[in-house]
Amino acid sequence: MPTYSYRCTECGNAFDIKQSFSDATLTECPACGGVLRKVFSPVGVTFNGGGFYRTDSRATPKAAGGSSDSSGSSSTPAPAKTESKPSAPAPSKPAAS
Repeated sequence: MPTYSYRCTECGNAFDIKQSFSDATLTECPACGGVLRKVFSPVGVTFNGGGFYRTDSRATPKAAGGSSDSSGSSSTPAPAKTESKPSAPAPSKPAAS
């Protein structure tokens, strides 16, 4: 059951009471018989689990040519050098007239 806060508009009496959602709102101050008002305050909400933070489910950025590592060493091995064979020249097309 939720807890509601009330304050009297005439005497300033403030109190909290547990009420069901179906219960009627209190309208009369138990101390002086004045008019009661509900007091609204910010609610503390905690989001647990994945998907609530900027870093959740974000793709890792791809480095263009370097590493963001400050030590200067790369954690990925350098590609092995291979000998490339000269490719055959592409057939030339006749010029359009």
